[in-house]
Amino acid sequence: MEYTIRIKKDSKSGWLTGQCEQLPEAITQGKDLEELMFMMEDAIKLVLECKRDEFREQLDDKINTIVRKLRMRNETNPAAKIFRRKRMHTV
Repeated sequence: MEYTIRIKKDSKSGWLTGQCEQLPEAITQGKDLEELMFMMEDAIKLVLECKRDEFREQLDDKINTIVRKLRMRNETNPAAKIFRRKRMHTV
């Protein structure tokens, strides 16, 4: 896959800073263009690895999670209150 890297040169130090457009978290520096691109490849790999791990954790959470909706009942019914109290004490 190809990535677009935005490169800026620091006027004082001469170092290059690069940021990947497709993965903004991938930011790195280098003394020259060759070093910057070498470092950027590593930064992109690290970001992709982190994203993969996060995706797996989210997927695991979804697989192990049950989602149910609960509609609260009106508590004006005295029988419902008694039932609820008894059930709470028997658990």
